Amino acid sequence: MDIAFLAETFVSLVGALPLTLELAATAILLGAGLALALALSRLSGILVLDWLARLYVFVFRGTPLLVQIFLIYYGLSQFPAVRHSFLWPVLREPYWCAVLALMLNTAGYASEIIRSGLLSVPHGQIEAARACGMPRMMIFRRITLPLAIRQALPDYGNEMIAMVKATSLASIITLMEITGVAARIISESYRVIEVFVVAGTLYLAINFALARLIALLERRLNPAERRPLPLATPLTEERH
Repeated sequence: MDIAFLAETFVSLVGALPLTLELAATAILLGAGLALALALSRLSGILVLDWLARLYVFVFRGTPLLVQIFLIYYGLSQFPAVRHSFLWPVLREPYWCAVLALMLNTAGYASEIIRSGLLSVPHGQIEAARACGMPRMMIFRRITLPLAIRQALPDYGNEMIAMVKATSLASIITLMEITGVAARIISESYRVIEVFVVAGTLYLAINFALARLIALLERRLNPAERRPLPLATPLTEERH
C-alpha cells in the first residue's frame, strides 16, 4: 500500500471537509425549523394543515434523495417563472440546490421524530402548568418543547448522522465535498480502493464525533444520568 499516496489523498480530502460540514449543518438547522412546523401542523387539529403535513412527509420520505436533488437542480430551471423570479440567483447555484434538497428531505423524517417526542410529554405536567396559570406559549416553551427534545434526541441524532452521509450525493451536482474530491482523485489516479478507504475513514470520524456530542448532550439534558448514585447502606446484622 502506497503510504505517500494515502497521505496526499487524506490532505486533499481534508480540504473538502469544511464544505461537507457546512452542507450538513445548514441543512440540519434549516430542516429542524421546518420539521417543527410540520410536527405542529400534524398536532394542530386543523384538518387542512394536518393533511398538507402528511402529504409532505409521504412525498419526501417515499422518494429517493438523489431524485429530489435532480428535480431541484435540473427541474426548477425548466420553469420560466422560476428563472425570472427573485429566487433564481440562489436556485441556480449548486450549493443552495443541495442545501434545499437536503433540508426538505431531512424535514420529512425529522418531523415524525419531533412529533413522537411531543406526544411523549406526560399530559399531567401540562395540566399542572395550566393549573398554575401559565399561558399556552409559555407551557410549550418551558415544558413541552424541552421534554420533547429530551425524548426525541436519540432518534434525531441518528437522522443527523444520516444527513452527514447524505451530503455525499451533493457531488452529483458538481459540489467538491469529500465524495466529489474523491471522485476527482479516482479519475486522475484510477486507485479506487485507497481513495474510498480514506474518504470512508473521514466520514466515520465525523459521525463518531457527532455521536459523542449527541451522547454528551443527551446526558446533560437527563438529570437522572448526571446524579451520582447513592452510597450503599451497610446491611444490618442479623440477630440470632
